[in-house]
Amino acid sequence: MTMKFHAHGLAAASVLCALTGLAHADELSCAAIRLSDPGWTDITATNGVASVVTESLGYAPEVRTLSVPIGYEAMKTGDLDVFLGNWMPAQQHFIDDLTAADAIEVLGQNLAGAKFTLAVPSYMAAQGVADFADLAAHGDAFDHKIYGIESGAPANASIQKMIDTNDFGLSGWSLVESGEQAMLAQVERAEKAGEGIVFLAWAPHPMNTAHELTYLSGGDAYFGPDYGGAQVYTLARKGWSEACPNAAKLFTQMQFELEMENALMGEILDGTDSKVAATAWLKAHPEAMDPWLEGVTTLEGAPGADAVKVALGL
Repeated sequence: MTMKFHAHGLAAASVLCALTGLAHADELSCAAIRLSDPGWTDITATNGVASVVTESLGYAPEVRTLSVPIGYEAMKTGDLDVFLGNWMPAQQHFIDDLTAADAIEVLGQNLAGAKFTLAVPSYMAAQGVADFADLAAHGDAFDHKIYGIESGAPANASIQKMIDTNDFGLSGWSLVESGEQAMLAQVERAEKAGEGIVFLAWAPHPMNTAHELTYLSGGDAYFGPDYGGAQVYTLARKGWSEACPNAAKLFTQMQFELEMENALMGEILDGTDSKVAATAWLKAHPEAMDPWLEGVTTLEGAPGADAVKVALGL
């Protein structure tokens, strides 16, 4: 795994080196930027930020709702330009496939400090469920079910593999696949009733403040160490950064923070449109954009930072 991440880092470094200095204005054919959203609120949030900034620069971003496998296939066929949600190591096998097909470029890491693994309400941890190995002994309390996210997600495949191989004694359990919001609604129902539930949890996400959660230890073989500690990368289809170096420079430099994503995700989950939430956050934290826009121009070649500030009324 270390070697794979090292290669990932080298790829990102190569793109960054190619984009150093002042980027040239892109051709008009680069105006449309196609992004994907697997239906995860964190990616909805970062896509919202990216859309507000790129629109201010004269681009026309389009966000398509695509599951992880379909989104990566679209990148392989050239029907998608940028993906802000490459969670590693959970998506390693997708990256292996795309790398073998020479279909992607790693523009850089956009988030550090993320995590992604199974969790339970803290009252279940108090009853002795703190590790993957504790689940089987409390199977009746969980109705022998593990709640995952949308069908096709790599994490669901990991859970199904645990069940199929009887790892942790989980033979006979079932995986319940559903969207993020449906899963969290089930968590809320279980909490109100004081019932057991084990489910996929991750940070950044407002669930970490809305619920008292305990992340389970012992799942390193499936989710990685440090409770599924993850890094999130920005990917582009092969050749995009060369064809559209100015936009690629922006996405290479665009990095996010956990607190930022938590705030945006909370607004989105409360019903605020992602671009409206992003606009309000950027107006309140304009300094966050300074490193993103360094050396970046508008589509027509004007200074990018000035254009974004004007567009946001700063």
